Amino acid sequence: MVLHNRDVRTDVRELGALVGDVLAAQASTEAYETVEDLRNAAIDYRRGDAASRDALHESVGELSTTREEIVARAFTTYFELINLAEERERVRAIRGADEEGALHDSFDATIAEFAAAGVEPEELEELLADVLIEPTFTAHPTEARRATVKAKLRSIANHLEELDERNLTERERNGIWRDVTAEVTSLWGTRQVRQRSPEPEDEARNVQWYLENTLFDVVGDAYEEFEETISKEYDDVDCPKLFEFRSWAGSDRDGNPFVTPEVTDETLARQREVAVEKYRDRCKRLSAVLSQDGERYAVDDKLTESLSADAERFPTVVEEARERYPDEPYRQKLRLMRERLDRVDDVRPGEYPDGDAFLADLDVIADSLAADGQDAVRESFVEPLRRQVDTFGFTLASLDLRDHRENHTEAVAEAVATEGVDYRGMDEDAREEFLTEAILQEDPVVDADEPGDVSETTERVLRRFQELAEWQDEYGAQAIDTYCISMTEEPSHVLEVLFLADQVGVVSLPDHCGLDVVPLLETESALNGAERILGTLFENEAYATALEVRDEVQEVMLGYSDSNKENGFLAANWDLYENQRRIARFCREEEVTLRLFHGRGGSISRGGGPMNEALLALPNETVTGQVKFTEQGEAIAEKYANPRIAERELEQMLDAQIRARHEANEEPTEDVPDEWVDAMETMAPAARKTYRDLLNTDGFVDYFGQATPISVVENLNLGSRPASRSGERTVEDLRAIPWVFSWTQTRLILPGWYSLASGLDAYLDAVGEEEGLETLREMYDEWPFFRTTLDNAALALARTDPEIAAEYADLADDDLRERFFPELIGEYERGRELVLSISGRDDLIRREWLEESLDRRNPYVDPLNLLQANLLGRTHRTDEEERTLRLTVNGIAAGMKNTG
Repeated sequence: MVLHNRDVRTDVRELGALVGDVLAAQASTEAYETVEDLRNAAIDYRRGDAASRDALHESVGELSTTREEIVARAFTTYFELINLAEERERVRAIRGADEEGALHDSFDATIAEFAAAGVEPEELEELLADVLIEPTFTAHPTEARRATVKAKLRSIANHLEELDERNLTERERNGIWRDVTAEVTSLWGTRQVRQRSPEPEDEARNVQWYLENTLFDVVGDAYEEFEETISKEYDDVDCPKLFEFRSWAGSDRDGNPFVTPEVTDETLARQREVAVEKYRDRCKRLSAVLSQDGERYAVDDKLTESLSADAERFPTVVEEARERYPDEPYRQKLRLMRERLDRVDDVRPGEYPDGDAFLADLDVIADSLAADGQDAVRESFVEPLRRQVDTFGFTLASLDLRDHRENHTEAVAEAVATEGVDYRGMDEDAREEFLTEAILQEDPVVDADEPGDVSETTERVLRRFQELAEWQDEYGAQAIDTYCISMTEEPSHVLEVLFLADQVGVVSLPDHCGLDVVPLLETESALNGAERILGTLFENEAYATALEVRDEVQEVMLGYSDSNKENGFLAANWDLYENQRRIARFCREEEVTLRLFHGRGGSISRGGGPMNEALLALPNETVTGQVKFTEQGEAIAEKYANPRIAERELEQMLDAQIRARHEANEEPTEDVPDEWVDAMETMAPAARKTYRDLLNTDGFVDYFGQATPISVVENLNLGSRPASRSGERTVEDLRAIPWVFSWTQTRLILPGWYSLASGLDAYLDAVGEEEGLETLREMYDEWPFFRTTLDNAALALARTDPEIAAEYADLADDDLRERFFPELIGEYERGRELVLSISGRDDLIRREWLEESLDRRNPYVDPLNLLQANLLGRTHRTDEEERTLRLTVNGIAAGMKNTG
């Protein structure tokens, strides 16, 4: 069976030619020829047909200011279209493998393996009941493209799908290609670089787009596939709720003064409006289907009782429904359900109070259909909607609040100072004692409405907690029920949030706690002190009571980004792995269910990489079934913009998590040989020392500023949040995203591999190279953590290009260049050598499609890099040159398919 009309080479060739045609038409033939000369010169060097890049350098150096902008725009547009071609190829691969029954990491294969291994239905049900996967979308500024540009690209992607999957006449093909040409022409004339920073509302709408336009529909299809897969091997095994979606967009206040209560309120209101409108639409569709004649088909007693209750609630509407749909009970019920949806956020009474109430009515319909033998109708039309309501409720995505712990400490100290309490003067023990007593006493300590003469920070924090109480009243506690504390270091930092929530009624112990309070452990000291922090909290009378009300589930967030920036790639990965194990063991001993929240970024250095592999590499002790992780920036678009890819992502997540949970049940404590642990305990400190020595070397910050485009990245308007916490140019104070983004632009992906070689060599020096390599190869073959760590480093190494990086190093002062660049390249080359030796591969990349992608892209990224380096090297730049420089950043990000 032929599933597709095209292949990736056809798409790349025709889209590339189209960019050339549009360039010639919109600029000039001469401009087209300039771009072609640059492209061919880059290809000649990459293929070995030219001995050096001298011709490319010369061509770039001779460009006029106007021509520079055209070149940057041409290559940027090319990469954006090639990314669509590769997305389409991924869809082809998924559909083709599915048709052949050859999908790797498939839920289908796992269920078949379970059945073959004798996993009983009861055991499978328990496994599924444990699993809850919570992708959490953040607004971190890692998406370089404007929303307008993304919309145009999505339209082109839809046209490519039509060309690829539909049987078309020549006239139809020509019409679609004409539309593609029009879209690319429009894209050429569209400003690529934002003139203003996106506002938090923009970021929240961006996240909402994926929830509304892709995931909402995909979820029903995904569950249908899961249930069908289970039924192939097992009878009467129910598939429970497996996914929830959460978001920080519009609610993450850490370091972002622009996320106000008004922004959060608007986000909650808009998300509910979208969800309710979706359900209205689905009810209308159901009404067209459920036209069964009540005189020919029996209905369940519960449906009759439900209609009677509706008659008391809405007598006029019921009468109208009976007249319009005589003897059509399902249509009558759906009309009443639409009425209740219409009254959500309306002054009229009778609305659905929450998604559960709406789901209860759907259950009545589903049960009635099942009782009357109409399972096909129920499964095809009602079940997908039930899954959507169960997943999204009326919230679409539940929001997490987040702020820095210093702001909570200041707010508590100032608020209680007006009551004569010297909180600032207390030590940690005294603070814990005071907060505990205050939480447990019946009367509030402070008046959050009238706190007196306090700072802006305190006023802002107190207002947020007041609004939190109102949001939970208005939208339901589940709409915004998690509070994450950045840079948690002490138990009091957690108790402060519990105290503030108590003061406004969100917490009222011992009966009610409307909030999960989540410590975010980011620094080495916080991770190493996790047991102390959690142990103190679990023994604390107030917190233990709150935990009991929250079903003894403790969420702990791990910060991958700042941990890496502080410790380097290898040491950070080991710290996170070991501390996860310690936290999990401790929680198990305390009979508390741990839910780890992995603060991953899109890049390898910030915890990125394939999500299914990351889940399988987690220590067995940590796999309780519940898992939460952040999804950011371009990673959101890559995973969730296309429905087929989104469904595949969900399947891979579920497959990995259920396999990991099964393994954890079989082997609750992962059996990691002492020899492997000793190896890591030798490597990690050595790698950390090498990394920190680099960062602390006098002049390194100056080198970073001169040899990367950090000055451009800081002002790119990527997100609403400032690039630096204090506005200072220090590595410590710089956010992880611009740190990684800047190195990625230079093709020296330092955060993804630097000091790895030093760590590995420290171990080889300690035990001898022959014996050490044998152990490291064994670790790679048999230990998912180590294999995933090395494979991720290999990806970062593969994306690194020392020759291009040298162009940026040449921008630095001579003494700085000579001090730092040879050392960086030396670490890169040794890292590359060791990774290949340990993995036993000839190439760094183990996926053929990725290798092809890099080979396809590299010659086209090179001219942009050289142009960017040329522009960075100019002491004074015109406004036009500044715009072009910023455009090269977008183009390289599109070419690398990664920012930060």
